Amino acid sequence: MADGTSKDPWRLTTPPGSSTYTMHLDEESEPALLVCQVGSTRLTYLARAIGDLHAWLQTEEDWVPLGAADENKPAAPNTVEAWGRSDANPVGGWYGQRTGYRGRFGMYLPPLLEELGLAELTHEKRNNRMRAT
Repeated sequence: MADGTSKDPWRLTTPPGSSTYTMHLDEESEPALLVCQVGSTRLTYLARAIGDLHAWLQTEEDWVPLGAADENKPAAPNTVEAWGRSDANPVGGWYGQRTGYRGRFGMYLPPLLEELGLAELTHEKRNNRMRAT
C-alpha cells in the first residue's frame, strides 16, 4: 500500500470503477488536508474526514448510500454526501475546502476508507453504499 504522501499517493478508483484518481495527506497545511487529484482537477478535504467519517459510519451500524453530488446540487438525505456537508457533522459543515469543488465527498472519500481498511464498499454502476469495518 502507498504511504499517502505527495511522492507516494494512494491510487484509488471511484466506487463504480469508472475513474481513477490519487489522494495524499498534506500535513503541512493548517489544518491538515487530503489532496484529491482527479485528472487536472484538484480537490481538498479536511484530513480529519477519515476518522470522522469512520466514527459516523460505526454509529450507523449498516450500509449507508454514498449519494455523491457536486457542490451546487443538493445531497440526497441520509447519505455520506449529505453528512459530509451537514451542519450536524463534527466540523459543522463542509469537509471540502475548495469553493466550487467542495462536493463529491461521497465519491472520493469512501474508496480511501476502503483502502485503509476502515470500511467496505459496494462497486455497482450506481447506488453504491458503504459501512464501517
